[in-house]
Amino acid sequence: QVQFVESGGGLVQTGGSLRLSCTASGTIFRFYSAGWYRQAPGKQRELVAAITSGGTNYVDSVKGRFTISRDNAMNTVYLQMNSLNPEDTAVYYCNKYPSVEYFWGQGTQVTVSS
Repeated sequence: QVQFVESGGGLVQTGGSLRLSCTASGTIFRFYSAGWYRQAPGKQRELVAAITSGGTNYVDSVKGRFTISRDNAMNTVYLQMNSLNPEDTAVYYCNKYPSVEYFWGQGTQVTVSS
């Protein structure tokens, strides 16, 4: 019954920044752990950032550029994306970490122009 809703995507130029947000609808939910995932056309969905009780971790391609965080109530998860490049173009999704298949939402499109 959990449905995640992503927002904050858009079209930006190379080097620009975006801040994505994720909230859960349908029930009271707290992100004790969470992940941001992305899927580019023709490619599989991949984990790009995760936050757990042990800290945060990132795929190598976004280290130093992306930051995952959550609010104090743990009901919203954010992804700050800086120094964007065209390789970051994808639909971005949030979910638990590890992910739960039936929790996937619609995602938010991020397009980075050259």
